[in-house]
Amino acid sequence: MVSLNGCSLWDRLFPEDEKTPEALMSEGMNYFESGRYGAAAEAFQMIKDRYPYSKFAVVAELKLADAFYGKELFDEAFETYRDFERLHPKNPDVPYVVYQQGMCRFGQIDSIDRDQSAAFKAKDEFERLIKKFPGNEYARRARIKLRECYIYLAEHELYVGHFYFKMKDYRAAMGRYRYIIENYPDFGQYGEALEYLHKCREKLGLNGEDS
Repeated sequence: MVSLNGCSLWDRLFPEDEKTPEALMSEGMNYFESGRYGAAAEAFQMIKDRYPYSKFAVVAELKLADAFYGKELFDEAFETYRDFERLHPKNPDVPYVVYQQGMCRFGQIDSIDRDQSAAFKAKDEFERLIKKFPGNEYARRARIKLRECYIYLAEHELYVGHFYFKMKDYRAAMGRYRYIIENYPDFGQYGEALEYLHKCREKLGLNGEDS
């Protein structure tokens, strides 16, 4: 009995079928490429937990974040990308990692009638990437997404301005329209904001004065 119990304990502690980091990485990549992001995340997490000093550990950290992103677990993906950047600041994949942090926030942008904090956060990440790695391919992609962020933000301001206008709160509406004109002059909402700014002035009898 002692012998049998000892063998059982040994088998639990050191199972013969313990997968190598190479096998786990291959398994994780196969799952990832077939869109099975949950299973892929499990395999990459095992590498991190069981083989933190293997040559696959750093790759597993990055692919774990990618798997979370693939599952649209944007908060989990963002934190995992952020940890990767913090732990490996000189890694050549850092521009991609910063871009993906922006994409995590971009994926959380809501409709224009809702709070746009995710758009602001995405904008901040894309601007950080452009400033830090201006010539990188991911900086080029970030510029495209940054413009989209600005469009979302301008559309939101226009929506809120129109809401105040319909409620006949013309001074509040003017504040929103002015903000668009001053901060988003090149994103398609300028003309409409200017038109409604004039309408607000007329409603308030300002005769061209701002206040």
